[in-house]
Amino acid sequence: MSDKPVKEYIAELVARARNAQRQIEFASQTQVDDLVLRLAWAGVQPDFAQSLSEKLVAESGMGYVPHKVAKIKTKVKGALRDMIGKKSVGVVEDDTTRGLLKIAKPMGVVAAVMPVTNGEATPIAKALFAIKTRNAIIMAPHPKAVETNRMACARLRAVLKKQGYPEDLIIPVEHVSVEASKELMAQCDLVLATGGAVMVKAAYSSGTPSQGVGAGNAVSIIDATADLKDAADKIMRSKTFDYATSCSTENALAIEASVYDSMVSELEAVGGYLVSPDEKAKLQAAMWNEKGALSREIVAQPAATIARIAGISLPDGKSFFMVPETGVGPGFPFSQEKLSVTTTLYTWNDFSDAIDLVNRITAHSGPGHSCGIHSTDNGHIRTLGESVRVSRVMVRQPQCLANSGAWTNGMPMSLTLGCGSWGGNATSSNINWEHLLNYTWVSYPIPSTEPTDEELFGEVMKETPWE
Repeated sequence: MSDKPVKEYIAELVARARNAQRQIEFASQTQVDDLVLRLAWAGVQPDFAQSLSEKLVAESGMGYVPHKVAKIKTKVKGALRDMIGKKSVGVVEDDTTRGLLKIAKPMGVVAAVMPVTNGEATPIAKALFAIKTRNAIIMAPHPKAVETNRMACARLRAVLKKQGYPEDLIIPVEHVSVEASKELMAQCDLVLATGGAVMVKAAYSSGTPSQGVGAGNAVSIIDATADLKDAADKIMRSKTFDYATSCSTENALAIEASVYDSMVSELEAVGGYLVSPDEKAKLQAAMWNEKGALSREIVAQPAATIARIAGISLPDGKSFFMVPETGVGPGFPFSQEKLSVTTTLYTWNDFSDAIDLVNRITAHSGPGHSCGIHSTDNGHIRTLGESVRVSRVMVRQPQCLANSGAWTNGMPMSLTLGCGSWGGNATSSNINWEHLLNYTWVSYPIPSTEPTDEELFGEVMKETPWE
């Protein structure tokens, strides 16, 4: 920890960032886009991505290096793709009909508070968002990702220096504590918080405008029209990616009763292990302590490690657990987010029951985040989208690899997923660079657009609805 009081330490970081931000406040679109391109290129270099991923796995004890490398490559390149050709400087809209000019402006200094689960790609992606919008950014990592965060920021700062820009546009918090994160959120101009409910509440309570996200507990529905083999493969790839560090991984599967046994067989064929009632009890005891808190020993660990802790004999070739369940809520821990290679199995007969399951499960844990469906029934898909209280619905996709944007869907690439008012968030969008802009509206006078009462109210004028 720094020898200085926390408030003073953070104030110095913010002052440095503010001074740096003033130096690019009026940078041109060309300058901004060139710098973003160079930062992204530095971040995705294979040797660096490998080293950064190895650093995080060693430091945190969580995750799988090859998947973290893939995450860096996909999310950083995807974030860049979403920015190319998009205006973030000056006049971004000129509506002559309404006499309005919309001018993009930076917000100032962004406080980026980050989880350990995505500590490799998140600093790079958030830095791109900040520079695209001419903001400075201060990165506050999880205590188990301090060295990784320092390494990522050093790489990006080196690019800034080489290009003649102030390095302090990107600053890592090196002396990490809960108090330091709270102070950072209080002193900056915008909070960009990625993490669970506690972090989001802290961000929104900081007194600073905040873009926060909630916890995940994604559910995927499988109906009788699904290609079960394809669905099983996608669920397996999502469930085991980076040992389930993602908030988007399938924590539960809601399977139509008529295909339940066939779907379980397909999941077993790709590495799923169906636990017995006795093994379910052992797994529960290993995953949660007596107070109901998720054990850190099982978070983002391979199935073999969890099996060893639980005292379960796991056959070779099994990479994730499947736990049959009927209940939802406090008395049913497997119905909540598990941050592990464990998915819970439910069954249903009527599609309305499947929708009810999604709403009950996400209301209990992960409100507003996401769900998925493996189906070719467009009626089911549309009804699900209209009926669930979540921000994103993935159709025939591996949720972990799709919710935050993928090369094969149109979702914005991001590692920060808003959960709407359901999750206590200000947005239900995938948060990206567009959320880091202020706008000035310049309004010119135009001919009157005032309608007549007849044009506005029509036949209603003949009624007296208040009597």
